[in-house]
Amino acid sequence: MLIDTNTKVCLVIGDPVAHSLSPAMHNAAYEALGLGSEYIFLPSRVTASDLALKMSEVKESANIHALAVTVPHKEAVIKYLNRLDETARVIGAVNTVVKEEGKLVGYNTDYYGAIESLKAYTELNGKKIAVLGSGGSARAIVYGLAKEKCDVIIYSRNIEKGKEITDEFGGQSMEWEKRNANLDDDVIINATNIGREGKELPLNEEMISAKQVVFDINYNINGTALLNAAKHKGAVVVDGLEMLLRQGMKQFEIYTGLKAPEEAMRNALNNKVNHANAI
Repeated sequence: MLIDTNTKVCLVIGDPVAHSLSPAMHNAAYEALGLGSEYIFLPSRVTASDLALKMSEVKESANIHALAVTVPHKEAVIKYLNRLDETARVIGAVNTVVKEEGKLVGYNTDYYGAIESLKAYTELNGKKIAVLGSGGSARAIVYGLAKEKCDVIIYSRNIEKGKEITDEFGGQSMEWEKRNANLDDDVIINATNIGREGKELPLNEEMISAKQVVFDINYNINGTALLNAAKHKGAVVVDGLEMLLRQGMKQFEIYTGLKAPEEAMRNALNNKVNHANAI
């Protein structure tokens, strides 16, 4: 693909990225605001061993303007950046990088995407929330939940990592095995990849009730195992597409300085999902 030298290139880097819906979402936003000749968003598969070389290319390229950073680079990318904003520094993970006056600046919009997705369905203040997992996504989400004054319990295979998060942001850290012993959570958040592709649930279906909000940060065109079970139980469900949209809107605003066109971005995601379902 030939790209004009004046075009600002935004890349999503990760491994894998072929499945990413971010290019469709962002390019639709550029077109909606008449920025199609100024910006383009492309996928770029970058393995862990290639990250250093890729970041060197980003720094030296006159075209590359910004990055969306996905698994497995959200923490590893930090050492290649010149500066972090306060939120990214506290969370310790970056999903957004912008070149500002030749310097690479890191941001985290994951927490914003998760919290805004939940707030569209429920009031969070004071709610009891179970978070499954203790990885970078869980850390970002718990950071956001702490700002909303939620009562958080993390269930983690790595109890020490979970405890690190709760020691910093508040809440309790519990052993993974105890996730199936609590029935009174207002919200359940799956921040693991369990059930993304298959039928395995991250917790027993008996833990889910119609009184709960169930949020899975993963997205699957056929629904994740957890959300399918939650729908069956009559719970309110929030899927990873909503989080992808909302964190992407915040990214767009950082990239361009303009308000994100929500309708165009949402329609682009829905069209991709509907097309995949039709195949």
